Amino acid sequence: MLKRLGKFLFLLIIFGAVLLALNADELCKKYIYPIKYEEYVERYSAEYNLDKYFVYAIIKTESGFDSTAVSDVGARGLMQLMEDAFEWVKYRMDDDRDVEYGDMFDPKYNIEYGTYLISLLYDEYGDEETALAAYFMGRGKVNEWLSDTNYSDDGITLKEIPSSAARHYVNKVMTAYRGYTNLYENNS
Repeated sequence: MLKRLGKFLFLLIIFGAVLLALNADELCKKYIYPIKYEEYVERYSAEYNLDKYFVYAIIKTESGFDSTAVSDVGARGLMQLMEDAFEWVKYRMDDDRDVEYGDMFDPKYNIEYGTYLISLLYDEYGDEETALAAYFMGRGKVNEWLSDTNYSDDGITLKEIPSSAARHYVNKVMTAYRGYTNLYENNS
């Protein structure tokens, strides 16, 4: 009896593994690299000239697609905007709409402002990793690193991100970005 039960369990495990392998892409799309808030991500990534999968990777890393997320330091929403970043983006957008920091829980506004912010940083720094470091640590800190020859040879490109937290964040977003790109773009 135990021998038959063992064989049954073995076959069940093999069958489950085969099913998982056959549905791996679908499982990854649903649980590891989901696509949510597509209308806003597609709209604002196109408007601000960013790869939509880059924006999805930031949202996944920042909030796990939880529009009500609040960080330990008070960052809000899907792309985890701080109030000072919100105010700076609102000013840079010359946005005279009645949008307030409290609206950062609304996916439409959060994705619009967050995508605009990362596009400004990308335009300023010229590469995703430095832009992400500035998104995470702030422009002032990244500019400080760029002026230090220990971290930048040319004052434009970081040869190393000195903060382990920022380095971890950048690696996490870039890993998610590669995951989204490989799963959705390269397997279409």
